[in-house]
Amino acid sequence: MRRQESMLRLKRFRVEEMARQLSTLDAMRRDLERKLSDLQDAVARERQRSNDSDIGRLAFPSFLRSIESRREKINDSLKEIGRERAQCDIELGAAREELTGLELAAEQESRRLAEAEARRSQSRLDEMALLRHLRKHALRGT
Repeated sequence: MRRQESMLRLKRFRVEEMARQLSTLDAMRRDLERKLSDLQDAVARERQRSNDSDIGRLAFPSFLRSIESRREKINDSLKEIGRERAQCDIELGAAREELTGLELAAEQESRRLAEAEARRSQSRLDEMALLRHLRKHALRGT
């Protein structure tokens, strides 16, 4: 039974760890999406500023190229996080299935042991009742 309990704890830990990993990936995705939004806001602000001066109009295209480069890197990172999340989600599903199977096996084992104990207990009670009955009739007979 000890081995089974250890396996259950290990599988539960694995499921919890994968769930934490998924939440970390989700947090990373939200952070990157926020950064993309911030980049869009920065472009809008700089576009407004660039209209105010000649230097701004000259510098804006290079600013826009650097922002586009950042946007591509963030989008690449988002795609990678999406792939990792999909893989982690698949692994989490498999780990949950394994855990469920082990929990069912542990429950069945526990039920089987409880039934065996109940049978042993009933057998003892039946034996005691039989002995009492035999003694009672043995005393009547003499």
